[in-house]
Amino acid sequence: MVSYSRTPLVLSYAVVLCLLPLLFLFPPKLLTLQIRQNSAGTTRPGRKTSNPKPKIAFLFLTNSNLSFAPLWELFFEGNSHLYNIYIHADPASSFVSPGGVFADRSIPAVRTQRATATLIAAEKRLLAAALADDGLNLYFALLSQHCIPLHSFRFLYRTLFTQTDVRFPYRSFIEILSDDPQMGERYAARGEAAMLPEIPFEKFRKGSQFFVMTRRHATMVVREKRVLKKFELPCFQKHTCYPEEHYFPTLLSMADSDGCTHYTVTRVQWTGSLDGHPYVFGPGEVSPELIRRLRISNSSYSFMFARKFSVDCLEPLIQIARPVIFSD
Repeated sequence: MVSYSRTPLVLSYAVVLCLLPLLFLFPPKLLTLQIRQNSAGTTRPGRKTSNPKPKIAFLFLTNSNLSFAPLWELFFEGNSHLYNIYIHADPASSFVSPGGVFADRSIPAVRTQRATATLIAAEKRLLAAALADDGLNLYFALLSQHCIPLHSFRFLYRTLFTQTDVRFPYRSFIEILSDDPQMGERYAARGEAAMLPEIPFEKFRKGSQFFVMTRRHATMVVREKRVLKKFELPCFQKHTCYPEEHYFPTLLSMADSDGCTHYTVTRVQWTGSLDGHPYVFGPGEVSPELIRRLRISNSSYSFMFARKFSVDCLEPLIQIARPVIFSD
């Protein structure tokens, strides 16, 4: 188990908890922390850095070890000034930090359980820690231990920070669906009128748990409580209760629908799924053709990440990392 007492993120996380009430009174930009660069390429509160380039915060939500850490090390290589990493590891797990770029990047964690709002709480903790830790974190990418990159870091960075829509130059990549056939059943999971008056059925949305969110939306999510209270209510039937798939799409759709793309950049395959979990790719399926196929999306953007992959996929993925995955 990782010891959180020595990680520098603990102080940053404590700071943001103290500042949260102020977010209701002051614009988020007034609470942006000053930063300084350390030898590892991450930033901390202090004097301003000489490097003004925006960063991507990678938020790893896990209940097991980060088995694909060596692949992510190759992904991050040479870009230490353009990203930060944050890890929320369920304290009930036997998580051990893989070291390297992941060393000392864990935040104080809470127990997480499927079909409860604990996953929302964990994701909010990751967002809060990243917001407080570095004012240059402008995008926040949520990932799991089963995720892999489908492109190079530079490809992802260029895609996020060179969006061409002048009306909405920076939008959150979050899936927002309103026509899923399970919507009625899931809306009534806590009782037919339980979501009212805050969330009428016509405003209820569904989407992938995994997003790439802007700083503006991350700030909004961290300080929001009114809609969250509805999703914290217990469900009568667990098989219809997936709060993390509804809270974020519903909230952002209600608050700033035009500021979202309405699709995710994390590919998942539901064909062959089991017990509500997506299909898991095995080592025999890893190939250049698979990577190219997983990149293809119905939107104008390529998929950037994919899940789920079994832990024994690491070696074949490493073999094609430089010539295929990162050669875009």
